[in-house]
Amino acid sequence: MRIALVHDYLSQDGGAERVLKALHEIWPEAPIFVLFHDRKKINYFDREKIKESFLAKMPFVRSAFQWYLPWMPAATERHDLRDFDVVLSSTSAFAKGVITSPGTLHISYCHTPPRYLWADSLDYVSDLNSGRLVKIFLSNLLHRLRLWDKMSADRVDHFIANSRTVSRRIEKYYRRPSEVINPPIEADQFKISADVGDYYLAGGRLVPYKRLDIVVSAFNRLGWPLKIFGDGPELPRLKKHAKNNIRFLGQISEEEKKELMSRARAFINPQTEDFGLTAVESMASGRPVMAFADGGATETIVPGVTGVFFYQQTWEALLDTLLNFNFSHWDSARIREHARQFDTVIFQEKIKRVVGDHWEDFRKKMTQPALIN
Repeated sequence: MRIALVHDYLSQDGGAERVLKALHEIWPEAPIFVLFHDRKKINYFDREKIKESFLAKMPFVRSAFQWYLPWMPAATERHDLRDFDVVLSSTSAFAKGVITSPGTLHISYCHTPPRYLWADSLDYVSDLNSGRLVKIFLSNLLHRLRLWDKMSADRVDHFIANSRTVSRRIEKYYRRPSEVINPPIEADQFKISADVGDYYLAGGRLVPYKRLDIVVSAFNRLGWPLKIFGDGPELPRLKKHAKNNIRFLGQISEEEKKELMSRARAFINPQTEDFGLTAVESMASGRPVMAFADGGATETIVPGVTGVFFYQQTWEALLDTLLNFNFSHWDSARIREHARQFDTVIFQEKIKRVVGDHWEDFRKKMTQPALIN
């Protein structure tokens, strides 16, 4: 079985890239087709395995890739996949739109239908700090991309969703069924700490939908220690409104993150996530998660066992939950054991089984003689 992996682009080291890494560990000989690759940010793939599109030769594509959005569908369709039996795309945007031959099986691991085209499209335009003409142009562009995105979903033979939340979105926007296989964490890399610190923890990519603004507002009023890791466009605004009890750590190493998680009173997850790997990593460290009750968090957190929910996405609801939260009455070993079901080994076993089963079915159909009327 000749297999190719296709990913949108390699420009940040996030959950989707960790999924791609786990897939490539299963099929290390498979080439990886991407729009472009920023080697300064992601250096754990063999350079010879990466096949970039023509966009990789364009100026500033790695630092300002959003400007090349109109050309990404065409660049995706230019990937030459004629020599492969199976194409496995990992995507939250373009990779599912590759064009494959009739004898090629295309399975798409979907992290989510693009938020900026579907569920969050109105917010995406209204939050843009630009003039009216730019917003009109962007609205028209997103309309055209939305049509292409729906058409590209029709090219997929089978969808795998990273959560039930995403599976419902695939059904809603693409009218397609999907199997659910949750993304992986390297559970053994996280450890339980012997002592708990005096701080709460939040962080990740600091973008608007993460809603860290309500965390800052709640802790401004409480005066309790809060540490926030990560970087992004929201950082200046969050810093401007934060009081001295809130520390911004910026980009941190994986080892620093593991240490912070293992000693935090709780990890705070105020956003609606497709799945929420960071919250699962906190649980793998034996610490509870305090999460807004929506999206992937509702699939990974067991209330009263591995964390607690707040049911309105407001600082008032979070503050009330914090005031009623006892950080010392948690069974760290039980929390960690719950998180182990999301380990990389389990993810890889499920993926191999699903791909193998679909390939066998596809091959049988391809070898069946055509019916003659």
